[in-house]
Amino acid sequence: MSGNGTTIHATCIACGGRAALLRGSPGAGKSDLAFRMIRADASGETRLVADDQVHLGAAEDGLAATAPEALTGLVELRGLGLLRVPVIERAVVRLVVELVPREDVPRLPAPEFADIQGVRVPLIRLHAFDPTAADKLRLALEVLPDRGFPGEDGILGGA
Repeated sequence: MSGNGTTIHATCIACGGRAALLRGSPGAGKSDLAFRMIRADASGETRLVADDQVHLGAAEDGLAATAPEALTGLVELRGLGLLRVPVIERAVVRLVVELVPREDVPRLPAPEFADIQGVRVPLIRLHAFDPTAADKLRLALEVLPDRGFPGEDGILGGA
């Protein structure tokens, strides 16, 4: 990616070649959720793209995410400090996750999309500190980019 694009306050995690951009206010759990996903993946496929600041730019293959050089491979764990974790240099964002208070997570969400740098990406809302947040995020990355949001029947992934 060249110098085009924008740098935002967010965290980006890649799971098996699909990246999720985690957005939310300070303390919403972006770094915490990314760290839990990395630690829970015995395969080692889940890697950090960037924590705290993510550079985003439109590319031929979609919305590309990278880390500012000074932050590459570092995740901030509140109460512990900075930690080196497995990293991937670049990933294509396939899902945007808005981290919100539990009461703002819709039970049956309507399809939503984020438009970033002219690229349309599915968007979901999760509460980072729910015990199943990492599992929900992993499932959403597996299903939403290919099969889309639930239909009128509310079933994720269709029939």
